[in-house]
Amino acid sequence: MSLSRIFSGVAAAVLGLGLAATAAEAKVYKVGVTQGPHEQVVEFVKSELAKKGIEIEVVGFSDYVLPNQALNDGDLDINSFQHQPYLDNQIKDRGYKLTSVGKSIVLPMGIYSNKVKSLNDFKAGDTIGVPNDPTNGGRGLLLLQTAGLITVDPKAGLRAGVPDITANPKGLKFVELDAAQLPRAIPDLAGAAVNTNYAIQAGLVPTKDALIVEDANSPYANVIAVQDKNKDAEWVKAFVAAYHSDATRKFIVDTFKGSIVPAF
Repeated sequence: MSLSRIFSGVAAAVLGLGLAATAAEAKVYKVGVTQGPHEQVVEFVKSELAKKGIEIEVVGFSDYVLPNQALNDGDLDINSFQHQPYLDNQIKDRGYKLTSVGKSIVLPMGIYSNKVKSLNDFKAGDTIGVPNDPTNGGRGLLLLQTAGLITVDPKAGLRAGVPDITANPKGLKFVELDAAQLPRAIPDLAGAAVNTNYAIQAGLVPTKDALIVEDANSPYANVIAVQDKNKDAEWVKAFVAAYHSDATRKFIVDTFKGSIVPAF
């Protein structure tokens, strides 16, 4: 075999390896988000990552259940939609091999009503809607406690449920609904505890329309999650760095004007 053929074969092999490496580096990472603020922020992060040659695909969900299932099953590479207590609860209940790799934003929960203008206007027997998942349901009840409407057994912690209410002076009733359904249920209820992402989708402005809203010290900061095995991956570090950049912080502050705040 001639030297030229040998060199040609070597060159082809090297080129083939180069193309394979390029193909591997060209992976499009799928990021799961709930529609609304999380989606808006990650779309901005997408543009920042594109400057570094990293491509992501933003996959929107309309509920809180599927994004973790999809991530655990490998249909997503990363997600950004939930607070740490919710993730902890999902891991405990479903055995997911997921972990948080950084904080994202705080979407303060608020109490909304079309029927009263003040927390003091709730009357005996009024029905309040709260999310039906353990962590967000507890979050709503704790906010109602902060408002002075009920008292919750402190032993229940962040996972408090309706049975953990120890004092209810007004005799309020509670209905548990899917978090995404609560904004649409507001007209039929005296009030509802609504997560900010769903409130904004429904045209509500937390700082203006809520009777009470969580402050920035809420323990419910949202997080970025990945499969355990990917927690130290370079692309994960790049995603978190882009999310935690000054540019992303400015986007959040300018876009949401206090209704949503950076948690980093």
